[in-house]
Amino acid sequence: MAPSTAGAITLTINGEKHTLPVDNRTTLLDALRERIGLTGTKKGCDQGQCGACTVLLEGRRVVSCLQLAVAAEGREVTTIEGVADGDRLHPVQQAFLDLDGYQCGYCTPGQICSAIAAIEEHAAGWPSAVTTDVRPEAGVPPLTAEEIRERMSGNLCRCGAYVSIVQAVARAAAETAQENDGADEMNVAGAA
Repeated sequence: MAPSTAGAITLTINGEKHTLPVDNRTTLLDALRERIGLTGTKKGCDQGQCGACTVLLEGRRVVSCLQLAVAAEGREVTTIEGVADGDRLHPVQQAFLDLDGYQCGYCTPGQICSAIAAIEEHAAGWPSAVTTDVRPEAGVPPLTAEEIRERMSGNLCRCGAYVSIVQAVARAAAETAQENDGADEMNVAGAA
């Protein structure tokens, strides 16, 4: 008897649980768009090369066209629909809006999800291919335009809005760092 190729899974997406029957070969992208109705995540190349389908899985960026939905079960998935805090846009979303980090907008959800993760990776001290000093004692490298371009290189924009995207990521990273410094100061003051 052949093993079953289908089953029910429960995905936690943007803080909500969704139980759905799927073929075990269903990608996370297809589950999000076709089964759950979250169409903010875009299908671009369907080969993991363009980044349009980037989502956050446990806070790390993944191209959802290559991620099986069954492999995401029990893990937190965040899509573009889940990055804002109610009516308050995420700092990356606001920076993209303010600095025209988009043109047609098709790649924008993936760009934003990728930027959120890239900023967190940088803040955690993860080096990129262009980081000159990767020694832990060197600390977090400066987030230069070259660093941003390298960290965002998995996301393509057919319209060529790269200059504005780099500016938006830099601005959001600076704002996020300021917010985190303020929160750290409040935590230190509260502990005293």
